[in-house]
Amino acid sequence: MNSDIQHVAIIMDGNRRWAKQKGLSPTDGHREAAVKTIEPLIQECVDQKIPYVTFWAFSTENWKRDKEELSAIFNVFRFALKNLAIKFIKEGVKLNILGEVNRFPDDIAKQCLDFVNKTRKNSKITVTFALNYGGRAEIIKAVKKIVEQGLDSDEITEELFTSNLNTSEIPDPDLIIRTGGEQRLSGFMPWQSIYSELIFTPTLFPDFSVEQFRLALEEFRQRERRFGGDAK
Repeated sequence: MNSDIQHVAIIMDGNRRWAKQKGLSPTDGHREAAVKTIEPLIQECVDQKIPYVTFWAFSTENWKRDKEELSAIFNVFRFALKNLAIKFIKEGVKLNILGEVNRFPDDIAKQCLDFVNKTRKNSKITVTFALNYGGRAEIIKAVKKIVEQGLDSDEITEELFTSNLNTSEIPDPDLIIRTGGEQRLSGFMPWQSIYSELIFTPTLFPDFSVEQFRLALEEFRQRERRFGGDAK
């Protein structure tokens, strides 16, 4: 049985379906998630002394959505950066960004980087938002960085590769939760997730409550993690 959780990652899926079920626009689903769902989950991690939590908020595949929805999503980002991020700063949260934010509108990219810098010394909890993130793109970027170092092939190790990933400063996720009913990772942290426990829930992310989060954490704690070896 395992009770030591260092890092929980959440694939936030189902915002648009949640909105559609209620006769709302997709934007309303994204806003509901930003305004009402994320903050209580972060607070629960603080209460349970989980030092790292990651939310996958925007994938490299999301650029395929129509321009109107993308514009609305960017406005939700602006709202979250203006309200949630400032609140997190005051509460001692360290903010981290995973992904290539430079493709976003300049004001969003700048605010993301500003908040990362402003919270660099905070230590209450590290909250990472994966924005314009794709696992394969991250791996290719790491390979390019290693090639640029001019290393011999026998110098390339797992540790070296890990150190060249964007997640080099945070531990691999112990638990990955995906809401919305899909049972796949869709390119989320392919290198880092090899020993992650996975929990898939049909609950759409805006309805994913703290109580459901606690149940997922409890299920994780009941599992035996072997890391390729025998159970202890």
